[in-house]
Amino acid sequence: QVQLVESGGGLVQAGGSLRLSCAASGRTFSIYAMGWFRQAPGKEREFVAAILWSGGNTYYADSVKGRFTASRDNAKNTAYLQMNSLKPEDTAVYYCAAGLRLNPRTWWAGSYDYWGQGTQVTVSS
Repeated sequence: QVQLVESGGGLVQAGGSLRLSCAASGRTFSIYAMGWFRQAPGKEREFVAAILWSGGNTYYADSVKGRFTASRDNAKNTAYLQMNSLKPEDTAVYYCAAGLRLNPRTWWAGSYDYWGQGTQVTVSS
């Protein structure tokens, strides 16, 4: 079992920045990848970013590439999502997720076994 606790969401003006954190506990040694997804009202959950827990390789959706940065601190068992140049269309509930299986499809929600509770990010225009 892996437990994930997210923090860092909030309200920010367009062009601003936020950093989300996702603290993992439990079988953290089993984590292969940490993913970030978001879901806006009336829309399906979509992939935002992912980072491999061991090697640190990162992957991004085209919509956030160049603006968002995924990172992790293995000593703290925490993943981060630094979000810069935020736009109103970034408004959504953001979820972190932990995948335990070696799976190259880091963009696919089905690759992840455990999910955080979600944190609201609201970007005003």
